[in-house]
Amino acid sequence: MKKYLREIEISGIILMFIGCIMHRFMDISGGVYVCSVGLILWLVNLLYKAFHWKEYERDNKQNIIMMIAVIIMLFILIYAKL
Repeated sequence: MKKYLREIEISGIILMFIGCIMHRFMDISGGVYVCSVGLILWLVNLLYKAFHWKEYERDNKQNIIMMIAVIIMLFILIYAKL
């Protein structure tokens, strides 16, 4: 699995991006499923790296920062609509 981590991560991110575009701009409801598959792939990669912390310490720190930034952006978007 270690050999394919980068491919799994990239394909997950691409699928999330495609799914968001399909759902948001093209009004295709199947975009949610595409985004969900991408999220699952990204989560598998994230969990593998978390269980092998010493080897992927730098990547894990970047992922934590990215998740915090995304959560903050989501809160801003939610409260901007209220």
